[in-house]
Amino acid sequence: MGLYKNLFKQTAIYGLATVIPRMFSFLLVPLYTNELPKEEYGKISIIFAGMIFFNVILAYGMETAFFRFYNKESNKNAVVETTSVSIFWTSFIFLILSLLSQNTIAKWSGIDVQFITYTIWILVLDALVIVPFSKLRVNQQPIRYAVVKIGNVAVNLFLNLFFLIWLPALSKSNPNHLLSNLYLEDFQIGYIFVSNIVASLLTFLVLSPNYFKLKWQFDYKLWKQMIKYGMPIMIAGIAFAINEQFDKILLGYLLPADIAVSEVGVYSACYKLGLFMVLYRTAYTLGIEPFFFSHASNENAPQTYATITKYFVIFGSFILLSVIVFADILKIIMIQDESYWEAMKVVPLIILANFFLGIYTNLSVWYKLIDKTHYGAYISIVGAIITLALNYLLIPTMSYYGSAIATIAAYGSMMGISYYFGNKYYPIPYDINKISIYMLVSIGFSVISFYGFRENYFVGIPLLILFMYFIYHNEKDLLTKILKRKPS
Repeated sequence: MGLYKNLFKQTAIYGLATVIPRMFSFLLVPLYTNELPKEEYGKISIIFAGMIFFNVILAYGMETAFFRFYNKESNKNAVVETTSVSIFWTSFIFLILSLLSQNTIAKWSGIDVQFITYTIWILVLDALVIVPFSKLRVNQQPIRYAVVKIGNVAVNLFLNLFFLIWLPALSKSNPNHLLSNLYLEDFQIGYIFVSNIVASLLTFLVLSPNYFKLKWQFDYKLWKQMIKYGMPIMIAGIAFAINEQFDKILLGYLLPADIAVSEVGVYSACYKLGLFMVLYRTAYTLGIEPFFFSHASNENAPQTYATITKYFVIFGSFILLSVIVFADILKIIMIQDESYWEAMKVVPLIILANFFLGIYTNLSVWYKLIDKTHYGAYISIVGAIITLALNYLLIPTMSYYGSAIATIAAYGSMMGISYYFGNKYYPIPYDINKISIYMLVSIGFSVISFYGFRENYFVGIPLLILFMYFIYHNEKDLLTKILKRKPS
């Protein structure tokens, strides 16, 4: 059981590296919804949604390729050097071309050119730390990874608070103060971007010694192999970005102009209540991806993957039910402006959609391990087509509720397709019966709690306790073995 304990330990640390920054980001939601009108928050949401696409393009699958080839190649330094040089020069070229084209981009997108400039720098700085962060993960340095990640978001949070709350108050109470010269009226969105740039720059400076240690050697043959492996990952990433973020962009285009940005704002705010499932899925993915590759050659690897997946579903089912039971308490903490609460009806769908995506992440191990990453691209493209089609069909009549339905349909389809092809090309003995039962019970209890007895905690809490007992009754023997400490 030492294997599982080590995995859980690393996942827990990566979880902290994810949870704490997300909790800081959690504080930004009430800050933005209190300080910004729904229309302004909608604009920010649309811009950040667009940034996700360029994050994927600037990584072009090299992060996953790095893990695959680092564990596969005997010359690991060549993998580090080649990946670093590749990311550096593509980022530099993107920077130059984008800055030269920023006025054209601003005119085409309708976004202020200064925000385009800020976005370009954030994207480049974030791309340049892809390899340094990957090295920390592959060398099993989760604590340093966590410290840098948490530091990034702490700086971002501090600067947001400074620019949006403290600086305006200081400027009003003491106009002659030196810092009051930094205050600009109606520049809230600009301050949000400045905060992000400073945080990204400091993160890059902390990790920049990785570039000074490079010999700047480039193995073209290895690079071609990595690109061949990584390009389908990039296509899958773009399709994923469509599934994850394009609904917000489409809402802005398909709804009447007088309500579009406001609808994006309320939808984006309530979408954030899916945070806890996103945290769980993200922390798990950070810990599991290097694990999958490093244990691929083990004889019992398929059984190990099956066990891990079952426990991902068990804990995910518990998180699903917990968040839905307490969703109306969480909304008071996260979204204090009641005008945003109208979109609360999408919350269960968004949480379940993220759960499906986490299961898909588990199931997708097969095409990465047998170097058939193009299947991942195909599956993600199917999901993107479903997302686009359903959004176009449903948004005009159902607004953001149609977007939530499209999201859950896309991730559910991807989950099912991946299981089908994985069973064909890399059979893993998943305990489908137990996995299905846990999911169905959790979803059933969630429906009863949210749609039948919403905010009635005399029903919701007993359902949660009953589900916990159900898990314990069925899994107590193996859970005890996994979590039990060895005697010292």
